[in-house]
Amino acid sequence: MKIGLQLPEVEREVRWPEIVELARVAEEGGFDSLWVGDHLLYRSPARGPWEAWSVLAALAAVTSRVTLGPLVACLGFHNPAVLAKQAATVQEISGGRLVFGVGAGWNRDEFDAFGVPFDHRVERFDEAFTIVRRLLRDGEVSFSGRFHSVQDCVLLPRPASVPPFMLGSMGPRMLALALPFVEIHHAWFAWFSNTVDGLRELQGRVDEACGLVGRDPATLQRSVALYVQLPGGGGRQTPHEESRDITPIPLDALGDVLGAVEATGVTEVQLVLDPITVESVAATAEVIAR
Repeated sequence: MKIGLQLPEVEREVRWPEIVELARVAEEGGFDSLWVGDHLLYRSPARGPWEAWSVLAALAAVTSRVTLGPLVACLGFHNPAVLAKQAATVQEISGGRLVFGVGAGWNRDEFDAFGVPFDHRVERFDEAFTIVRRLLRDGEVSFSGRFHSVQDCVLLPRPASVPPFMLGSMGPRMLALALPFVEIHHAWFAWFSNTVDGLRELQGRVDEACGLVGRDPATLQRSVALYVQLPGGGGRQTPHEESRDITPIPLDALGDVLGAVEATGVTEVQLVLDPITVESVAATAEVIAR
């Protein structure tokens, strides 16, 4: 099972030199992947991350081994054809290390603040994902929908390889639309209460959703985020997550939890560290190396 790290998003304002240092320590410490959130703004209090695809392109240039990806890209924030172009560019810069996480978004505050339509999110996702997927896999697309249309759109230049797609959603309609086309399913820690028992139940629901679209569940890779708290933590969760009474995993219990998670069939874990600092990343790297 691969172990990834989500870089800072909402905990505090982090400048680029520290992001580079976090990435360096993680890559040298043995982490397999680095992930960034594709969000624009949180409220209570107001806070927000840097723009995800700009950060991914920059990370691609300063790392050499780790997989990179958005956890996950909100397709509603982007023109889908331009987003495919951005993803192709990151795939090229990184030498084929992108995993393209996709979702429909959930935080209405940021949609409203940036003037992005929040209505019909699943239908908008369906059309956008069709355009993005066809452009990256086929190199060209014409599509006319209710929300998105492109005519004779061609992706040039094309990257040497197509990044795998990863769905970040548990909505029944989203699962039905995307499971036939994605290589990976991702589950955020809040969706299964950050527990192994909750994860087993969630994976059962994903298996059922695969059956409904005629897909063998064994062909779908599984990734999950785990919330890990170290000394000095306490500010990682968003207000949305805090309302769910989620218990973080102590660092000294992480090894046992990772073993139990792997036994459920998970192929990659993204660790969400609280706090996330150079020191906490280094300490966690020592644990996962054992």
